[in-house]
Order: sequence, then C-alpha cells, then structure tokens
Amino acid sequence: MSAASQPGNPIAPRKIIIATRESRLALWQAEHVKALLESRLGWQVELLGMTTQGDQILDRSLSKVGGKGLFVKELEVALSEGRADLAVHSLKDVPMDLPDGFALACVLEREDPHDAFVSNQFASLADLPQGAVVGTSSLRRLVLLKALRPDLNIEPLRGNLDTRLRKLDEGHYHAIVLAAAGLKRLGLQARIRGIFAPDDMLPAAGQGALGIEVRADRHDLMQALGTLAHQPTWLAVTAERTVSRAMGGSCSMPLAAYTEGPAAEGSEGMQLHATWGDPATADAPAGQPLAPLVRVQKTAVVRSFAEAEALGEAVAAQLRAGGAVWASNTPSDT
Repeated sequence: MSAASQPGNPIAPRKIIIATRESRLALWQAEHVKALLESRLGWQVELLGMTTQGDQILDRSLSKVGGKGLFVKELEVALSEGRADLAVHSLKDVPMDLPDGFALACVLEREDPHDAFVSNQFASLADLPQGAVVGTSSLRRLVLLKALRPDLNIEPLRGNLDTRLRKLDEGHYHAIVLAAAGLKRLGLQARIRGIFAPDDMLPAAGQGALGIEVRADRHDLMQALGTLAHQPTWLAVTAERTVSRAMGGSCSMPLAAYTEGPAAEGSEGMQLHATWGDPATADAPAGQPLAPLVRVQKTAVVRSFAEAEALGEAVAAQLRAGGAVWASNTPSDT
C-alpha cells in the first residue's frame, strides 16, 4: 500500500498514485487533483495512465457496448490490485451504484455543467440549415436536439474531445455538441459558439463535476480526501444521480437531471429539474413527429445527503407519474 498511516496523522505525505485515463482531458483532471493533493495535503503524487475499454471501442455507441462504466472499470482494477490509491473521474461517467468495495471519497467544485454548441460555420443551433448534420455521442443530447430541431440529422460522434473537434474541422459535421466543462478546462473556450440554456438542453446528472474514487477500505484516504470536498456540489450531484438511479438510468435512456440552488436569495432551497425522453425517438427519421418529453421540477431544502436523495426520489416519482418509463433492464450508469 503506497500511503502509510501513522498515529495522529491520517495519512503520511508519502507517494500517492492516481489512476487516470490517458486522454488530454482526463490527464488535465488528474493533474488538477494532483496539484490539490500536493498543495493542500503535502502528498507526493504520481499518475498511472491507462487506456480503458471505453477509449478503445469507438465504432459503436456506448449504449450498445456496456455504457459509460467502460471508462472506469480498468481504473477500479488498478485500485483493487493496489497499483493505484485513487482514481479521478468525470462524475457523469461514474455508474450510479459503484461496485462493492469502492466508494466516492469526495466530489470537487463543479465547472460549468451546461452543454456547448460548437461549429465552424454557424453561430447557433437556430442558424443551422434544414437537414444539417450534428454530431453527438449522447442519447440524451440526441433526443433533446430532436425536440428542438426535428429536421436535423443527428450522427454518432465518438472519441476523446480532441478527436471530436478534429472530425468537426474535417467537415464531417455542421456542428457538434460537447460539455462546456471539458472545453473550458482545456482552454478551448474560443471553440464555443454558444451555451445551451437548461430549458433547451438539460445537462446530464453530475456533468461538470469531478469525483475521486477509492477502495472502500481505505479509511485513511477517505478521511483526508474529505477535506477537499465541495459540499454544495456534492449535494447537488447526489440529488441528480439519485434521479438516474431511481429511473434505472443508463446510456440507453435519454434522461437529464440538473440542480439549481438556492432557489432564492437567502434560501436553502435546491431546485431539481429532470427531463425524460422516449428512447424510440433516437431512431425516428428526421422530420417525423416525436413523442413528447416528460419534464418535471421540484424545490426542497437540502442540507444533507439524505435530503438530497429524498429530493431525487421525489423527482423520479414525478417523472414516472408523467409517463416516463423506468428502465429495469438497462445498465446502471449514465
């Protein structure tokens, strides 16, 4: 075990190893956490770069090959074998229920959680010509885009962020939709032509937030890493991820959940929005009438994880009451 405990000192400042994917964005995220651990806790930190199944399988959509959990499984193997002490994840890639023996040690402060419109030719979604080709790897974005512009041709877009931008630049798409957080973290704000309002493109649960995963038996790490947690973000993403868990959410379900809060100045209220779409919409030809989205929202006082989970459960119940279908047979990740 690379981090030793000592009496009166939860964890000595010895070498800590972070397991990370090797994409430029994943490495930025790992380096960001490395800097926090070194500056705030005085740890010596190294990175263990890894290529996951999600990085290797690029010819099929995630919903058809096992979901976004493919981006974290190899990192968890490194944790279980003791080759790494912790893993840094984009939280929207983390399954709602972690495997036995693993836990989220903390969630860091959120970057911009919204989706970004990226195009070299057009300033906004409204400016796209009829039948324009838009790229996205997300079933959620696909269904929400069709609700906004049924005439568009939505085409699959896999690969890391740089690969997706290159495919746009090569002319394969008129526009693509990406998470604003990744673009901003890599200093690529200039590629953003516009940020989607939540009313148009509600973000995925946990989008823009980073989570640190450890083995559940590493109480030394859990205690120390807890000091880095950003509690408002952690409560917000807990509410969002609870909606997804309660709905059986996965890459096979067009489901969005996003919190705004406090609901008013001086209030402790958290407003949770959720949107569900019929998965069959994804295969509908351009221009065909689509099943309506189910949209709900609820505000509640949230000061604990239990209250955040209760809010998420209540919103999921509202979705089901509005016609959303629980996906009982889909993988448990988003």
